[in-house]
Amino acid sequence: MPSSTLAVVFKFTNFVCQTYNQSWFQFQECRLKAVSRDKVLLNMNGTILYPVNKAQIQGKLFKRESGYKPWLLDIQIDACRFMRKNYNTAAKLIFNIFKEFTDINHTCPYLGPVHLRGFYLQPELLKLPFPSGQYMISLRWFFDRKLQFDTNISFVFVEDLKNT
Repeated sequence: MPSSTLAVVFKFTNFVCQTYNQSWFQFQECRLKAVSRDKVLLNMNGTILYPVNKAQIQGKLFKRESGYKPWLLDIQIDACRFMRKNYNTAAKLIFNIFKEFTDINHTCPYLGPVHLRGFYLQPELLKLPFPSGQYMISLRWFFDRKLQFDTNISFVFVEDLKNT
């Protein structure tokens, strides 16, 4: 009798960081590290040099279809307000995927080192159905309404039901 098994590939493929104001924010590390065929770790280390009391994040999700095309998600959140009360459902889903790997877990003001260490994608934390494909999340970070830096995170998600 055939049984179904679920095979999922959910891993990072690229990570790009770019700062626009090195006098306010500097990256020390921005890289991926493959530890196995299906597990890639994301490490980011940066420093906020002046106190941040107003932080906004513009997030967009792109799907690769003959180049990256906008797909489903285009949000802008007040990061200080979000850390006080998770008011945005889409941002909450994304934050829950990486919150155990970061020290960005408090309200404003933000100052000093910011880390995202050993972060890997876990399919069991993805709470919504997601079609197979290649994706990119573009995050633009604004402090006091001025663009400070961008982080672009590319990943692949492939869900395959196989009969064995």
